[in-house]
Amino acid sequence: MTSSSDFRAGFISLVGRPNAGKSTLTNALVGQKIAITSNKPQTTRHTIRGVVHRENFQLILVDTPGIHRPRTLLGHRLNDLVEDTLREVDVIGFCTPANQAVGPGDRFIVEQLAKVKRTPVIAIVTKTDTVDKARVANHLLEVQAMGDELLPGGFKDIVPVSAVKGDQLDALENVMAEHMPVSPPLYPDGDVTDQPELKLVSEFIREAALEGVREELPHSLTVTIEEMEPREDRPEDNPLTDIYATLYVERDSQKAIVIGKRGSRLRDVGQRARRSIEAMLGTKVYLDIRVKVAKDWQRDARHLDRFGF
Repeated sequence: MTSSSDFRAGFISLVGRPNAGKSTLTNALVGQKIAITSNKPQTTRHTIRGVVHRENFQLILVDTPGIHRPRTLLGHRLNDLVEDTLREVDVIGFCTPANQAVGPGDRFIVEQLAKVKRTPVIAIVTKTDTVDKARVANHLLEVQAMGDELLPGGFKDIVPVSAVKGDQLDALENVMAEHMPVSPPLYPDGDVTDQPELKLVSEFIREAALEGVREELPHSLTVTIEEMEPREDRPEDNPLTDIYATLYVERDSQKAIVIGKRGSRLRDVGQRARRSIEAMLGTKVYLDIRVKVAKDWQRDARHLDRFGF
């Protein structure tokens, strides 16, 4: 049994270019889906605290939007969210995918991380299952060189992982734990996230809506949950949860894309989202999604406030 004087606990923020594998890594470490994943960039908009429980330590993973050069008011607010988070965590995990060359986007992020004083930065080379070992080795050398050039003292550790295959996840957890302060557990055993169910439900719907859409749509989609209640008069062994959601886009043309011909695409969105929601809630779900236009909401402070950004 580990004594309280040996236990470690703390917060680690995962940062990196859009689509660097941060959300997939969070889900793999926690052991269940709490962050949405998509092949579209900039899909994470809220910090997701995933809690990793181990015998000797507890890791609270904070998944942030990718640091980027903002083009809209939403982009500026997302960057502010990242900066606030980085000042409060114990460790920063810089994620860079092995299947993409180290480039200006990576350097830009590491330059920003160099401004965060006294917080150790570890490099996490993700998606190692997508390339051969020689490519992984070259990427590790490039990452080390970038850290030595841009970070005072360089990266504290560099760990290659595959979240999909589960390769090196134990090693990454142990490296994270080494940099955590001695502390009792910060979350009760069994808790995997502090995100409310309503927020997770809205994210699962947005994830489903992002599948197979044109490149300009990911930034234009947001979801609000109008109502989520268990249906009355259902048998205890067969409960049903009613969920009424609104999916907002910025233009009428985007609304047509989301709905699809005769509503075919929206039905597919509902089916995808319902599977994720039912897995989380453990009950059957009736899901009603309406699509509305909130013109240029990413640039409108009133809309951003309304949508929780």
